[in-house]
Amino acid sequence: MTTSVARARRAAAVRPPAPRALVVLAFASVYLAWGSTYLAIRIAVASFPPPVLAGVRFTIAGAGLLVALRLGGWAVVPGARDLGALAIVGTLLLVCGNGLVVWAEQSVPSGLAALIVATVPLWMAGLAALPPARERLPARAVVGLALGFAGVAVLVAPGLAAAAPLRGEAALLVAALSWSCGSLYARRATAAIDPLVATGWEMLIGGGLFLVIAAGAGSAAATRPTAIGAAALLYLVVFGSWIGFTAYVWLLAHIPAAKVATYAYVNPVIALALGWWVLDERMSLAVALGSAIIVVAVVLVTTARVPPRAAAPARAGAAVTEA
Repeated sequence: MTTSVARARRAAAVRPPAPRALVVLAFASVYLAWGSTYLAIRIAVASFPPPVLAGVRFTIAGAGLLVALRLGGWAVVPGARDLGALAIVGTLLLVCGNGLVVWAEQSVPSGLAALIVATVPLWMAGLAALPPARERLPARAVVGLALGFAGVAVLVAPGLAAAAPLRGEAALLVAALSWSCGSLYARRATAAIDPLVATGWEMLIGGGLFLVIAAGAGSAAATRPTAIGAAALLYLVVFGSWIGFTAYVWLLAHIPAAKVATYAYVNPVIALALGWWVLDERMSLAVALGSAIIVVAVVLVTTARVPPRAAAPARAGAAVTEA
């Protein structure tokens, strides 16, 4: 079945170029909204336990998106089989992926968290080279993979040398791996579902699972809501989940995907700058060097030309690393 993204791309080929002002606004929305989510999470976890924060955020965001789409005339109720696939994707991306990011940011600075999560394109490229996809990696991508994981080693080296607990960094690496697995699975399992509808259900299902986890763990008792924490939560819903993703899908329909993918290496730079500016997070030599290596690695991997026979069908949001 033809996906909505494919239809949008065919339509984009015949429609006049998008107004430059709208393109700039959409890119600014993606860069700033997703680059700042790590800061917002870091602020919000001081008021809300991780499962409560993620549960409330994604339940509101998912339900709100689906209601808005339905009011706009979209068909938002997929079949049972599609719902099962969306549940798997929502679990991998949000519960295991985003959930571990939120948990890790209780102890890991927001900028460092964004850098480690920025390795998602590297994980995806490496995993796609394995069976069953067996995508051939260009030499440029192989160099990028090696550089990227060298950059991660530079980031965690100070903790290893000081025998410091590295639970947060390890959780972020698992989160990036889980996000990559979910993205690759979504390429084939949910390709026939409209991207916005799929995202709404993934968030709603993921949010519901988080609330179940929160109830089982008794997390509500540890909630200490503050005005700034509530504001950060609202920011995550509106800017991180609604505005950011809508702008991303619009860009995919109007702008070449390679240009849209630049968010993958712009966002961690924004997150680092905001963490340093707002929360006074320390910018050590290891963080500066590791961030430079990882950004270069992600650029190499995302701009590598994949052989045509290895190309996989794309789906909006399949490689999104919005936290």
